[in-house]
Amino acid sequence: MFSFHPTDGVPLKLWDSAQLFEDGAMQQLRNVARLPFVHSHIAGMPDVHWGLGATVGSVMATKGAIVPAAVGVDIGCGMMAVCTSLTANDLPDNLHTIRSAIEAAVPHGRTHNGGPDDRGAWGAAPASATMLTSGELGARFRKIVAKHPKANHKALDRHLGTLGTGNHFIELCLDENDRLWVMLHSGSRGAGNRIGTYFIELAKREMERWHITQYLPDRDLAYLVEHTELFDDYVEAVGWAQDYALANRQLMMATVLDVLAAYVRPFEPGDVAVNCHHNYVAREHHYGENLLVTRKGAVRARKGDLGIIPGSMGTGSFIVEGLGNADSFCSCSHGAGRTMSRGAARKTITLAQHEAAMRGIEARLDSGVLDESPAAYKDIGAVMKAQDDLVVIRHRLRQVVNVKG
Repeated sequence: MFSFHPTDGVPLKLWDSAQLFEDGAMQQLRNVARLPFVHSHIAGMPDVHWGLGATVGSVMATKGAIVPAAVGVDIGCGMMAVCTSLTANDLPDNLHTIRSAIEAAVPHGRTHNGGPDDRGAWGAAPASATMLTSGELGARFRKIVAKHPKANHKALDRHLGTLGTGNHFIELCLDENDRLWVMLHSGSRGAGNRIGTYFIELAKREMERWHITQYLPDRDLAYLVEHTELFDDYVEAVGWAQDYALANRQLMMATVLDVLAAYVRPFEPGDVAVNCHHNYVAREHHYGENLLVTRKGAVRARKGDLGIIPGSMGTGSFIVEGLGNADSFCSCSHGAGRTMSRGAARKTITLAQHEAAMRGIEARLDSGVLDESPAAYKDIGAVMKAQDDLVVIRHRLRQVVNVKG
């Protein structure tokens, strides 16, 4: 159940898991609530933490304007999970070979154009990537950059099928019946980042041009007004990036499933597959109005919608079904949410602590992933309990293999 917080603008409805969110995040929520085009209220999910302009884990419905920084630069970032007909009994005792095979098949980390340099490996098979970028997806992108050349990303096909870095990951998981799932987390990679960064700056220039900047509670909340050319161009570009992110996850999933078939045995997909954004904007109907709903670190959870809520690289994840809660704009959290910044995690968490937290999981155990260690995140159990009026749990997944970006 949410807690209610009046502000100088619209109120806040916060699923705050029995304790207030951090001060910085609360101030950001209040800042967004003051924008004149926000509709009804701001919804804060249990995984809220500080972000650029708008908090990660917030849902904002607007009428007549859109805030590019509230969508962010990893446009269309989200999760995909596929249940397979494999079980725990099909897996070898030593999972290192499978992890290594996935890492070899899917470019990950700080790749450039999908590989170590401009001549590096493609993320997806070249034929698959070229088919997508030479077809409708590519045609739409060329139309966007013809008008906005600075939004261009020259490695469009090479970034398809690549994981990226930060909190992006691929996991093999087992559910409550020991069925094997493949789950991954990634977005629109360099192309979406370029689009997001470009339009955030354009929005700031628009605020300066119309002398609005001084009235914004935060310069990063610069917005684009509906029925203007820039607004339409941004909606077109962000829609494209969301579709690119979906395709990126689908291509990586196909690659990982091929690895499993080669290193375990041939199998059939199971009865559940989910592919959902958690950084995006969509036109939806709420409270009798047609609105633009921006979810920055939140998953759509209409009644019957399936979603994915990961905990951390060591604490398992959940396949959930939405309950259609109107107060949350039919949304739920996108994960556990951070309790430490990346810098603080690297300074605080020791390698021994990370190794202990990852016991029983085939994963990297080096200093390069300390900022993603389970201790850097909120208690996923408390986060799930705080949103039991938003979703019901369909499957609890525990990871056995983790590949980090």
